[in-house]
Amino acid sequence: MTALFLRDLKLSIRTGGGALIGVLFFLTIVAVIPFGVGPDLKLLSRIGPAIVWIGALLAALLGLDRLFQAERDDGSLDLMLIQESPLVLTVLVKCFAHWTATSLPLVIASPLLGLFMNMDETAIGATMLTLLVGSPAITFIGAVGAAVAVALPRGGLLVSILVLPLTIPVLIFGVSATYAAIEDPAPFLPPFLILIALTLFFAVIGPAAAALALRNTAD
Repeated sequence: MTALFLRDLKLSIRTGGGALIGVLFFLTIVAVIPFGVGPDLKLLSRIGPAIVWIGALLAALLGLDRLFQAERDDGSLDLMLIQESPLVLTVLVKCFAHWTATSLPLVIASPLLGLFMNMDETAIGATMLTLLVGSPAITFIGAVGAAVAVALPRGGLLVSILVLPLTIPVLIFGVSATYAAIEDPAPFLPPFLILIALTLFFAVIGPAAAALALRNTAD
């Protein structure tokens, strides 16, 4: 499984520069917002955490359609289906590799974008922490969409359509936890713990549903 993780990590970095494209898309979304909002620094600071979260969510969706596409194209997907190792575990490892290559760079880049949005240190730290905890859930949800659309010729758009509504709870509690950390009266732990619970829930459900979809696709 370690070899699979390293192989997928290298493929994600080499094929299409997934991490770089995601970060550039993330930068573009957040950098454009101040031009539309205007020079109101207080407003930018207030909406900054939500904008950074939405930008990270959209950027994370970009490469999800490639999660199983390489295996489908070179035929190794059939080998994955008949191997002795549980397919759910294989999908879980691929999800971790994909998250490390595409979403972790977004988490690392988020403090820089927080400065663009005039966010203070607390808001930047809270946004980075909630993205670190919540972004794996987006990958686990995306694995299901990628598995469903892997046999379709243009499944990229379908993956986004399938995945985006399911990520709304992650977005809600990620942004809520961030604002709770900024605003003193609001308790931080409840929304943050729910965000952790969502990630753990989708870490179990996502790979299992994706494995089932891959087997049905092969049939």
